Amino acid sequence: MFGNVSNNYKKGVKMSSLNSDFSNKDSYEEMGFAKLDTSRTARSGFPEVVFCQGKADSHLISIYGKLYEKNKEVFGTRANEHQANLITSMYPKLPVKYDPLSRILSIAPEQPRELVGAIAVCSAGTADLPIAEEAAQTAEYFGTKVRCIYDVGVSGIHRLLAQTEELHKVNCVIAVAGMEGALASVIGGLVSVPVIAVPTSVGYGANLGGISALLTMINTCANGVTVVNIDNGYGAGYVATQINRLAVSHFEG
Repeated sequence: MFGNVSNNYKKGVKMSSLNSDFSNKDSYEEMGFAKLDTSRTARSGFPEVVFCQGKADSHLISIYGKLYEKNKEVFGTRANEHQANLITSMYPKLPVKYDPLSRILSIAPEQPRELVGAIAVCSAGTADLPIAEEAAQTAEYFGTKVRCIYDVGVSGIHRLLAQTEELHKVNCVIAVAGMEGALASVIGGLVSVPVIAVPTSVGYGANLGGISALLTMINTCANGVTVVNIDNGYGAGYVATQINRLAVSHFEG
């Protein structure tokens, strides 16, 4: 699981031997149009995630079916309602779940992961919620307790400051903002834990599809702030989960 590679390293196993375990064809499933990474759980702790957007219907059906066969769970992002209906109709006996806000299409394992630690997901405005929810639901699916603090943008900064105590209880903060993207810098000046900034494409013309927020976040003067791609809530939720697990293992160990 999560610590397999690092635990092997501690035991003195050479990385070359680990690489050989994953370099053979048994480590992935050849499907012609795709090579499913069936050994990803052993390497990184979590199974391969499906980016649904743009996939042909027949390919998506086959990928979900094969991943569920191998992992007994599937997590997909950027799915639309047509794709959700397609997977639900093709696999009616499986617990398929679709959230139209985050666009996450999942088939959860029979035993959900234990939720550990805590992170916060903060959004500047209500228009940022699709990306914020993608981040929050990703982190929760992979076993992280999530506290959602929404609509705390800097134009009404008292709303954010009123949540300072909650922000001091978590191991990582995700800051989701469009427009000028100042939220991440402000949060970075309030907390001692890592802040993952997510620029969104929300905003008027000069927002340039999220580039203005991206540039603001990259150029932050606040320490401890890192930035993912525009609208990449999934990436932020995944990294926050890894940070949270490291923090939990540190305090427990």
